Amino acid sequence: MRRKLALAVGAVTGAVAAVLLRRRPATEPATDERTEDLRRKLAEAREAEPPAEPAVAEPEPEVDVEEARRRVHEEARAAVDEMQRSGEDG
Repeated sequence: MRRKLALAVGAVTGAVAAVLLRRRPATEPATDERTEDLRRKLAEAREAEPPAEPAVAEPEPEVDVEEARRRVHEEARAAVDEMQRSGEDG
């Protein structure tokens, strides 16, 4: 019974939404002098600006992968040891 009621409510809601959306006339956005003036100024500013040069990325420093791996593992082992010690104390 609840499913039929939910289906009926959904169908009615969809029909109402369709009717309301269909009734709205398509309107064009209103423009005024200020809008056109701002668009003109923006176009002029874009023409006056020289094209920006792409930023040159600095080369990354060379990293010794093995040394970085060893350091990370040592830090992880130290963290695990610390957690085990704090678990034994509690």
